[in-house]
Amino acid sequence: MDFDRYRDSYQDELEEAIAFGGADAGFYTEAKATQLVDLANRALGDASRVRALDAGCGPGETDSYLDGAFAELTGVDTSGEMIKAASERNPWASYRQLSEGEPLPFEDGSFDLTFAICVLHHVEPPDRAAFVAELSRVTTPQGIVAIFEHNPANPGTRKVVRDCAFDEGVELLPMRETLSLLADGGIRPAERRFILVFPWRGRVLRGIERGLARVPIGAQYYVAGSPPPAPL
Repeated sequence: MDFDRYRDSYQDELEEAIAFGGADAGFYTEAKATQLVDLANRALGDASRVRALDAGCGPGETDSYLDGAFAELTGVDTSGEMIKAASERNPWASYRQLSEGEPLPFEDGSFDLTFAICVLHHVEPPDRAAFVAELSRVTTPQGIVAIFEHNPANPGTRKVVRDCAFDEGVELLPMRETLSLLADGGIRPAERRFILVFPWRGRVLRGIERGLARVPIGAQYYVAGSPPPAPL
């Protein structure tokens, strides 16, 4: 998928695809950013000291909700236009463009938290294991790899993906498949949750949603775990 051509229309395409649900894209993006910071606080102790990598950052929409949340935030993407948009939107973060199939340009264990939000379904199935392995490689053994994905069991999610121009032809991953990719890469599972059950804000609804975290009805889900220990 050539995301360069969606630099100026990305938001509009997304808003059009999700309009039937009653919430704008910002609601869903902010909710995932909140889940990510909460995960970092639980798993790593203090998110404000975390070095984080956004793999497949797109135009930096998620990152715009993470300003000040982490000690450092780096984003990478294969789309040069998306990197330009992210850099303009979030000048406080650091962004780098990658070539398709290029290893992440970082040393082993460079980050405490690496995350990919709705990216894996854009990676060709034969290349997904290598993508996850790269996330694991650049994450410290005490750190966390987190992958957020669409839940193909949710009919509303399937409609959004079907109607979204830049999701044309993608193959969604059930949670079990994403967990299997992590396990095959030696990543020790720590958390798994279905999220975005309700398209509305509210403390009570968030509490109910937490109680439904293992029920596959949320629009999306995340799985997270720690890389294998470094060899002696």
